[in-house]
Amino acid sequence: MVELLLPLFVGAPLLLGGLLFVVPRLSPLQPIIAMGSLLAVLGGAVTLLVLTSDGTVLAHQISLWPEGIAIAFVADAFSALILTAAALVAVISFQYMIVSGESRSPSIPALVLVLVGGVAGALLTADLFNLFVFIEVMLLPSYGLLIFLSRRSDMGASRLYVVVNLLASTLFLAGVGLIYAIQGTVNLAALAGAGDDPATAIATAVCLSAIAVKASVFPVHGWLSRTYAAASPAVAALFSGLHTKVAVYVIYRISAVIFEGDSAWMTAILVIASLTLVVGAFAALGEKDMRAILLFQMVSGIGFILIGVALFTPGAVTAGIVYMTHHMIVMGALLLVASAIEHTYGSTRLERVAGLRTREHLVTAAFVIGSLSLVGLPPFSGFVAKYALVLASADADAAIVAGLLIVVSLVVLIAMMKIWAEMFNGKRHPDVEVLAAESRIRTRNGLYDTEAVNQDEVALEAARAIEYIDPPRGIIGVEGDPHEHRGTRVPLPLIYPALILGGMSVALGFGGEFLVSLAEQASAGLIDTGDYVKAVLGR
Repeated sequence: MVELLLPLFVGAPLLLGGLLFVVPRLSPLQPIIAMGSLLAVLGGAVTLLVLTSDGTVLAHQISLWPEGIAIAFVADAFSALILTAAALVAVISFQYMIVSGESRSPSIPALVLVLVGGVAGALLTADLFNLFVFIEVMLLPSYGLLIFLSRRSDMGASRLYVVVNLLASTLFLAGVGLIYAIQGTVNLAALAGAGDDPATAIATAVCLSAIAVKASVFPVHGWLSRTYAAASPAVAALFSGLHTKVAVYVIYRISAVIFEGDSAWMTAILVIASLTLVVGAFAALGEKDMRAILLFQMVSGIGFILIGVALFTPGAVTAGIVYMTHHMIVMGALLLVASAIEHTYGSTRLERVAGLRTREHLVTAAFVIGSLSLVGLPPFSGFVAKYALVLASADADAAIVAGLLIVVSLVVLIAMMKIWAEMFNGKRHPDVEVLAAESRIRTRNGLYDTEAVNQDEVALEAARAIEYIDPPRGIIGVEGDPHEHRGTRVPLPLIYPALILGGMSVALGFGGEFLVSLAEQASAGLIDTGDYVKAVLGR
């Protein structure tokens, strides 16, 4: 019975997203329906995770057409785990959009639902052509979210996002066409082990190259920091847990099913993954904006995840899946921290917004939790993930890779300490209230950052904040704050989403054995794809 419901993970969000387009603009029903739908997807994903946690593979052929012709949906422990994490990030990110007012923008709830429907389809399909279709379903609402929720009026970044993804999609479709021309099918299960054929291997490599662009791996990683920096930080958090991770999921799935861990192809992935994690970590050191630093850490995290599939041992694949789950949650938390700061103060430039430690206790707590987890310190999920990855690298006789993981983790620590020293522990600037007041005015009036704002109105807004907003409780003395700790502070509803994800990181750190056990089951299904193939083909 559950197998019959698999298409609903795609159909329900797409149908409700379409219905929301006909609801009158600014209707309060839009965010309510969207949030209820996202929670239903999360509940369904958790149910799938429970049902597949023992190795069960659920599959359904749409309209009961014969295998190889019907559109196949399949859920195993791997897809269920990633779908659960993606749905969780989507729920929390949309909650932030609600409290920040972004969900009131026209069509935003509908676009989020369509995006989630595309993500579910990409994770549950067992057909390469339908994978292409669902990736495009993901991209279409992403274009709208990138443009509608950006106050920066940076159309260059939006055009770059569209061009890069369209070119990558075209390349992927060409690879799918080559596979069909050679094998006569694009059903993933029917292609199991087909990588032994040189022509099929090359065609599959074309597909993986296209997906690598979407995953933002080196040397095609630069577009991510350029385009995500122009989006709303909440949209960047949403994309970090959905877009790049779906691409990494596809790399894991194709490498396991078609190549079956062939060492020659895995060596190529290992080199690219190593370069990605190094370049992303070191690039972050040169940035002077909190969000830019986090975006390069996202690129570096992709490298960490791909190390798991590149080594392709049971321990390495398990560790890679653990790291993928951890990274989706922690990067979402950190980007939502950046979102709350930018929404309140109008900037995440390190030299413009400083002294948050003494004023923003919850913001500081959320940042510290996310940062320590990203670095890989106990008791957070990052420690479980990185320890497992380093140990798996050593067990796979890849001592150089294990050492590289440790060195890069130290570089990540330096980058996060840079944010701490300059933004949280730095001296508060006199013009910070002016920045915050200007941000509030732009938000109220829906103005781009390039549009002029009446400076008299800004000065009056800033003066009112300093006069009427009292210092936080427990503050002793006024040293280092030109406004005696009075004035703008991040509203509590804006920081709660980041704290929820941070709490999840702590829970997964203390409950690391639970996460590892799920990842082990997912890894077993990738190392031995027999059950997956049997469920899809019905043999």
